[in-house]
Amino acid sequence: MKIMCVEKTLVSTNRIEAFGHRPLLVLQERAGGARSVAVDAIGCVPGDWVICVGSSAAREAAGGRDFPSDLTIVGIIDRWTPEGSA
Repeated sequence: MKIMCVEKTLVSTNRIEAFGHRPLLVLQERAGGARSVAVDAIGCVPGDWVICVGSSAAREAAGGRDFPSDLTIVGIIDRWTPEGSA
């Protein structure tokens, strides 16, 4: 599992049918870090710190073994202070 911050929504109107209408979000592990795209299984907003799962756990959390995801948001963290912040 990873802790990441939701940066923004990713709009993708043309996508494979298996994705359905699940929202995609752009995430970062830390400010200025590399960006990742995750399936939002729970309803997050920009600025939320979230818990993500990858690999087969991501597919199961997003809807099933055949779902094409390798990163899925499974929880919103109530309180989190990122490293380097006080």
